[in-house]
Amino acid sequence: MNAQIRKFFKEEDGVTALEYGLLAAVVAGIILFFARDGLTAVFQSILTKLEAAIAGSDTPAA
Repeated sequence: MNAQIRKFFKEEDGVTALEYGLLAAVVAGIILFFARDGLTAVFQSILTKLEAAIAGSDTPAA
C-alpha cells in the first residue's frame, strides 16, 4: 500500500491537465478583456433579434 501511495504522488498527469485548464482560463480572460466591446455588440444584436422574434410570435396565427 505504501508503494501505491508513492506512485500516486509521483504521477503528473493530473497536474498537467490542471495547468492546461488554468492556461485556457487565462487566455479566455484575456480575450474577453480585450474584445468586450465587440462581444457586447454581438450579444446585444442577438438579444434584439430574439426579442423581435418573441414579439412577433405573440400575434395569433390566422
